[in-house]
Amino acid sequence: MNHLYKGRMTALAQAVVLSVASSVFAGLAVAATDSDVALEYASVHDLSARMARNELSSVELVKHLQARIASLDEQGPTLNAVIELNPEAIDIAAALDNERTQGKSRGPLHGIPVLIKDNFDTADKMQTTAGSPAMIGDPAAADAFVVKQLRDAGTVIIGKTNMSEWAYVRQMGLPNGWSGRGGQGKNPHLLGAGTCGSSSGSAAGVAAGFAPLAIGTETNGSITCPASANGVVGVKPTLGLFSRSGIIPITRLQDTPGTLTRTVRDAALMFNALQGVDAADAGSSDAPVGIDYTALLATDALQGKRIGYPTAYTGPYGRVLEPGLEFRMALTTLEEQGAILVPLTPRLPDMHNYFSVLMGGMKHDLPEYLATRSGQPIQTLAELIEFNESHPGAEGYGQQMLKDIDALDMTYAQATDQFKALNSSFQQAIDEQLIEHNLDAVIAEADGYSQFVAAVAGYPAVTVPSGMKEEGLPTSVFFFGTRWSDPQLLALAYSYEQASMKLQPPAFQE
Repeated sequence: MNHLYKGRMTALAQAVVLSVASSVFAGLAVAATDSDVALEYASVHDLSARMARNELSSVELVKHLQARIASLDEQGPTLNAVIELNPEAIDIAAALDNERTQGKSRGPLHGIPVLIKDNFDTADKMQTTAGSPAMIGDPAAADAFVVKQLRDAGTVIIGKTNMSEWAYVRQMGLPNGWSGRGGQGKNPHLLGAGTCGSSSGSAAGVAAGFAPLAIGTETNGSITCPASANGVVGVKPTLGLFSRSGIIPITRLQDTPGTLTRTVRDAALMFNALQGVDAADAGSSDAPVGIDYTALLATDALQGKRIGYPTAYTGPYGRVLEPGLEFRMALTTLEEQGAILVPLTPRLPDMHNYFSVLMGGMKHDLPEYLATRSGQPIQTLAELIEFNESHPGAEGYGQQMLKDIDALDMTYAQATDQFKALNSSFQQAIDEQLIEHNLDAVIAEADGYSQFVAAVAGYPAVTVPSGMKEEGLPTSVFFFGTRWSDPQLLALAYSYEQASMKLQPPAFQE
């Protein structure tokens, strides 16, 4: 199997995985039960503690997770969450183990495996394609800024994750989680259900126990929605907190990296590693630095906090949305933890030109990114469209959105000006209610409405599991607030998480 064309594991990597599968699972059985949590579902804190006690090495952990990916992603339920394994992962883990034996630790992420969405540049043997066969060629020449940060923090990039091709900007109506390179991704809880959002493989991979950490990107709902659908913690930071350099864009007007983990604390640890000003990304120039995002995490963080929540409202496309059972139970948990709940009537600003503005941004930002990549079959949007016409794939899916973007008569300056107006109106819609009701944050169901408002505003948001539906699909709650309130939101989400403990491992149901 050639990873350049199938988007799956290299033959060498698969052979390594299959050869170690049985021995690794058996060899780590005792360690996995030491804390009554299976190794694949252990937190970063637990894994780091085991490594510090010399009960576990990074190499052993990487081999264990590779074997799990082989068992569940390539075989068994075939989740198609991992588009490509890193053939150098074991060597990297061995080097990090050697550092630890010499008394050097890079911090809590030292030796911890992480999955990277397939739109982040990695200067290694892996491809960076946004799920598109049109981008299969030479690997990226340099790491994305946030990828370098993760490497510097001591993580082991175990592989790249599948995603909705071109971050779902190919054609409306295509299945979420599908890419021409990686195939159709599946939800590990209910295999026939949707994965949602373009960071689908990152969310499904974390949920399935392929890695404790993953990174994705969001323009509008592509972290928060798959986090909800796959039952994990998804955090979209304030726009500009994390660098966008070296990431295949929709548009920098709204794109941001974000985290997908199984716990809020693990997300906060990733935030500690990913903060920092990038000279190549002007959007990060005024981002706060030097923050310990774990500092406010406490079980009593909700005590006395004023939390707004939406009552029944008419959402996008005229849908009437009412709070579900799991959300009402979540509100009860908040009150039990001392939060003061304030009912709200949500406000949705005018968004009539929103998608045109995003397309105008992509028309500029994508070609600018393509110019940074050599050895690719395409260098322009027109060449991408031509490639897709010549290589329709087995599914034969269309690409009308790409064609519309190419034909759009809008300059980047026009797109920027119009987006600034939209961004300001959405920020105002949130800030006015926060100020009017003296709120610390707002909580909602993962209904798409609140996710949309927070995304266009460029404001931070945290998705946390809240329960399970009868059919076996996860539900979640969605905390969001004003600009740079990321530490406070993580604290509120942590307090709710610890009180509710709703994280569920997947059942891999047909």
